[in-house]
Amino acid sequence: MYRRTYDGWGFSPLDQVDSSNVADLTPVWGFRIDPDDGRAQAPPIVNGETMFVTTAQQVVALDAATGVLLWRYVRSLPPDLRRPHPTNRGVALYDDKVYVGTLDARVVALDAVTGQVVWERAIANYRHTYYITMAPLVVGGMVMVGTSGGEHGVRGAIVALDAATGMEIWRRHTIPAPGEAGSETWPGDTWRTGGGPVWLTGTYDPVTNLTYWGVGNGSPWTGDARPGDNLYTNSTIALDADSGAIDSHYQYHWNGSWDWDEANAPLLVNLNRGGRTLPGLVHAAKNGFLWLLAREGGIRFLEAQPFVHQDVFTGLDPASGRPAYDDTRVPGIEKRAQFCPSFVGARDWRPEAFSPQTGLLYVPAIDNLCSVMEGRAVRYEAGRSFVGAEVEVFMREGAEHVGELQAWNLDTGRREWTREFPTRSGSVLATGGELVFFDTGGSLHALDARAGDSLWRYELDPHGTGAVPVTYAVSGVQYVAVQFEARGGRVDIPGNPSAGSIVVAFALDCQC
Repeated sequence: MYRRTYDGWGFSPLDQVDSSNVADLTPVWGFRIDPDDGRAQAPPIVNGETMFVTTAQQVVALDAATGVLLWRYVRSLPPDLRRPHPTNRGVALYDDKVYVGTLDARVVALDAVTGQVVWERAIANYRHTYYITMAPLVVGGMVMVGTSGGEHGVRGAIVALDAATGMEIWRRHTIPAPGEAGSETWPGDTWRTGGGPVWLTGTYDPVTNLTYWGVGNGSPWTGDARPGDNLYTNSTIALDADSGAIDSHYQYHWNGSWDWDEANAPLLVNLNRGGRTLPGLVHAAKNGFLWLLAREGGIRFLEAQPFVHQDVFTGLDPASGRPAYDDTRVPGIEKRAQFCPSFVGARDWRPEAFSPQTGLLYVPAIDNLCSVMEGRAVRYEAGRSFVGAEVEVFMREGAEHVGELQAWNLDTGRREWTREFPTRSGSVLATGGELVFFDTGGSLHALDARAGDSLWRYELDPHGTGAVPVTYAVSGVQYVAVQFEARGGRVDIPGNPSAGSIVVAFALDCQC
């Protein structure tokens, strides 16, 4: 699945590639997904000897050892479709099917062997700019997806479908209607267009049968257009997997005005506190704080601290974690405000990773970027932008870097090390070989998981961007693979597939 396991750790136990030999990694095959149809953001997901990779409109199945194409599915999109985020972040695998969400807000089930369509189901009306970018989550024979479109006045939802037939089993809106719990946090009819998109794959606890999802920003962007806490925006919600009922929630910041959509699902990690082991939730937030929560008897606050420069929160309530704001840092309609981190956030959609071997959480952080935002009155029109703000991004004075990879000890709450990079950092993979793989721009890096020392780097394309790295084994050989978006720079991999969305696999030189 998207992060290999339900807990979202992004950890693989494979250890053939380790600190003693990672310098010998070399590319063994490359495949260009032609034609280029959007941003490369999907991890290659491998089952057995077959790899499944997505782009904005395609699913391709490849031989995982050679990169040879086995089949290709191309989604025909409606001619009136708007594509605000032309990407897809991966498939889900279950039984004999491959499941993918589409930009026209559908879920498609494909035969894993042939790529033929088994069924498809509409989730929402794409003409109102609902769409799906996430990799689905499969739990208990159900395929779960969330709807994107937070900048267009959608009302976010998570939907569960029967994996065999596509029949809808339940639907949970992230913005409550009048009479539902939390509806009092929305004035008037603002709930109808309140946002709350669900951009990324949820996590799941099989012991409690609860699935956890991150919910994005409110619409419009500035909170004075929708006074109130605006549940369940900028929150984690825990849903009963069988019914979709909300078990509990935690809101990281209320009445958000900075586009810090907390859409990444929390990682499920046990935390040691006061001699006790607590089932926990860990969330490195776009608002710039690292949140540690308990997940027994509902979600409750444990502690939080900033992991980048943050000048909006003046303090956290010690019991609830609810932040207080510096009002001069809160933009509004015809109110211009400057704040850090920027509207891009202290991290974006790219996932962090946790290693049970080192006990460290690896966070791809965006530091030293700030924004100036001013809101404006905007009227809702279906399918049109419902942002209601003008925004700029700038680097903090005196700063010399933007990207960071941080390693945090979750038991002590201490940052163990930080590595700085000129550009924004990407997705993280931790392995049993005590390595951390991640990308910066068009380069893939391997670092020592304990000390953070750089051990290997491969420049894919100096002008490109990378997706989510993975590792897998076929016939006793461990591979590391990533999809990246080449933009015309040097692409030095077998077959020289040139620009576009490219998948490249690496293995130890002695095994090629």
